[in-house]
Amino acid sequence: MSRTRVLVLNSGSSSVKYQLLDMRGSDRLAMGLVERIGEETSRLRHTPTGGRSREWSGSVPDHDAALKAVAAELAKDGLGLDSPELAAIGHRVVHGGKHFTEPTVVDDAVLAEIERLIPVAPLHNPANLTGIRTAQALRPDLPQVAVFDTAFHTTMPESAARYAIDVETADAHRVRRYGFHGTSHAYVSRETARLLGRAPEDVNVIVLHLGNGASASAVRGGRCVDTSMGLTPLEGLVMGTRSGDMDPAVIFHLMRVGGMSADEIDTLLNKRSGLIGLCGDNDMREIRRRVDAGDERARLAFDIYIHRLKKYIGAYYAVLGRVDAVAFTAGVGENAAPVREAAVAGLEGLGLVVDAGLNAVRADRARLISPADARVAVAVVPTDEEMEIATQTYALVEKER
Repeated sequence: MSRTRVLVLNSGSSSVKYQLLDMRGSDRLAMGLVERIGEETSRLRHTPTGGRSREWSGSVPDHDAALKAVAAELAKDGLGLDSPELAAIGHRVVHGGKHFTEPTVVDDAVLAEIERLIPVAPLHNPANLTGIRTAQALRPDLPQVAVFDTAFHTTMPESAARYAIDVETADAHRVRRYGFHGTSHAYVSRETARLLGRAPEDVNVIVLHLGNGASASAVRGGRCVDTSMGLTPLEGLVMGTRSGDMDPAVIFHLMRVGGMSADEIDTLLNKRSGLIGLCGDNDMREIRRRVDAGDERARLAFDIYIHRLKKYIGAYYAVLGRVDAVAFTAGVGENAAPVREAAVAGLEGLGLVVDAGLNAVRADRARLISPADARVAVAVVPTDEEMEIATQTYALVEKER
């Protein structure tokens, strides 16, 4: 029996998202989520393709128990982890530094390097490591493949990746721009080229991944040449709870004048800033409802969000020189028509315009929302990070067989 199935795991600090895919036809067989791991009120939601979702709650003490619960749910559908059709388990790993530029089969050296990167990804890499080690214990015979959020951005030139600080200090502490959401930017840039009927190598795309976390990338001929997130996911666009770009001296000011500690400022900038800091909401649907009702605080938050977004579109237009498409993706990018309209409003001189009717359509497929004669295509491209991870994982294990 051929091994064509890939289980994709995205292990967070208190959750595990998963999808099982059959790569023969890129078919999704099942998906689910275990959340609140370590609490008495843990919850698992499992959905087999073509079947009804199942949910249960109870105590899931750790990731080992979570993955065993996932395996049990998959087994109920005849899709258990003991299946001879399972080719590999693919893991999302947030930070790969400069070292990991492509999907990598996990061994002790890889685990050690991911662990060594924990200081630059303290919230994510430890949870990713836990997921890998737990999966290894459950299926030690299977290849475990790490697919890194940062890998797509390792093609950035040094002029884009370097911060203008002392080189020796930067190198000693790995201070540089790494970027994140790489699997999404890779998938969406490639799908945008397909939507245009062209090869990725022939297309320049600005990708706008707009969710609670948000990032932009400039992709020239299928290769990232710049991205908005930096050493951490804090840099760049205004996000749901993150500030994005800010004068770094604000931190010193808050320490000296506000008497705040480094940890307090870290919490402020990552969890109490962005949209939620500006207006108390980080759900774009609620913000738009408040804007339409005349709420001035929500209007200001929305305007700041759009202003930053426009700045990055213009900056990446300049970086690329020629832009064939701007692609919106992720929860806000795919579903918030007012955001897309506002982001390109006034940019007609750059060839950017949306058709109001096309922009208002809700659909779960890739589509153009610009007029047929537009100089630059504007697209909505649903992201599929799990499919991207599965595709990269399967290609690697097939190559190494």
